[in-house]
Amino acid sequence: MPSESAVDAALRVLRHRDRSTSEIRDRLGRAGYAHEERDQAIETLVRTGVLDDARFAAIRARSLAERGAGDARIRHELRRASLSEEVVDNALGAIEPEAERARNVVARRGPGLKTARFLQGKGFSEEIVAGVVADRREEELG
Repeated sequence: MPSESAVDAALRVLRHRDRSTSEIRDRLGRAGYAHEERDQAIETLVRTGVLDDARFAAIRARSLAERGAGDARIRHELRRASLSEEVVDNALGAIEPEAERARNVVARRGPGLKTARFLQGKGFSEEIVAGVVADRREEELG
């Protein structure tokens, strides 16, 4: 049995960065806290607003988008944190649209094949990539 309370252990983890409810539950389980202790700690943290899956998802989605990730990559990362589809969808809806983010990359890098592969590797949909690259080529050809 761990020496500090489950709430204190969770707060120590949350001091470094925000996490999802599921991540905290897993961390507390690995630290040896009983199921009931974990649930009580999570309930306390949610009730006080310290632990908030919607806030975590919004911050994480924005951070990934700012680092050039497409919607598929963002969705994958949020699902890995065991967030509900509703929370994931809301987080994706709150960031800049995928097509606009892709346009910004194409404007910086040019409409070439390397840029298209780069965008696909970052999780942008094929339809968005093809459309944005084609639009930029048309603009350049004028």
